[in-house]
Amino acid sequence: MKEEILSEMRDKMDSTIDALKKEFKRIRTGRASTALLEGIKVDCYETQMPLEQVASLSVPESRLITIKPWDQSIIGDIEKSILKSELGLTPMNDGKIIRISIPPLTEERRKELAILAKKMAEEAKIAIRNHRRDANELFKELKNEKEISEDEMYKCQDQVQDKTNEFTKKIDEVTAEKEKEIIEF
Repeated sequence: MKEEILSEMRDKMDSTIDALKKEFKRIRTGRASTALLEGIKVDCYETQMPLEQVASLSVPESRLITIKPWDQSIIGDIEKSILKSELGLTPMNDGKIIRISIPPLTEERRKELAILAKKMAEEAKIAIRNHRRDANELFKELKNEKEISEDEMYKCQDQVQDKTNEFTKKIDEVTAEKEKEIIEF
């Protein structure tokens, strides 16, 4: 039972780190990435479809994203969807391919993005602490139900704290990496 609780907590903490990394990919760094366009829905075929399902996305240069629709008739719909998104990107449509040039970020915008990254990291740390609290409560319940001794409970809580420290350190490392990417480019 103890191992199950610890394993479940580790899995939840891993998924928190994965979610943070995914969120970080959506922060613009001045470098082109198809991840910037994730989540954009295109109004076509009488429904909303993810951009990735109606076109191929590529990054031929460090500051350029190209979008090649599989059906040329929806190229205008794709362009409108990109303009409607709040990414601040300007698509250039030549009738066959949409090109999006990624402008360099201003110093002020870089600082704002670094602050945003720190805020996302703090939210991830809160999620990690919540997972710690949940695991500790489960160990207290086991102790109250006499399934484990008080010493075992404290030993388990120490393991939970060690894992919490490990994952908090991972968050700090991932955040420092992202801030460096934002500030340096």
